Amino acid sequence: MIKLIVEILLAIVLHPVAYILVVIDVVNRKDMSGFWKVFWIILAFPWGIGPILYLFFGGGGKFW
Repeated sequence: MIKLIVEILLAIVLHPVAYILVVIDVVNRKDMSGFWKVFWIILAFPWGIGPILYLFFGGGGKFW
């Protein structure tokens, strides 16, 4: 639970860091096709909400 709160605060307060973490995670995932990788990289860009969306819907509940 604390990890989830830290991840949400990181996404809201430090979006550039959260965005870079999303991109690193997406690029390194083997279970995602090229289309979905591009989709999540673009979708994660909006300030504050993008990394949170990835965390809940695309990351499988794990961010680190």
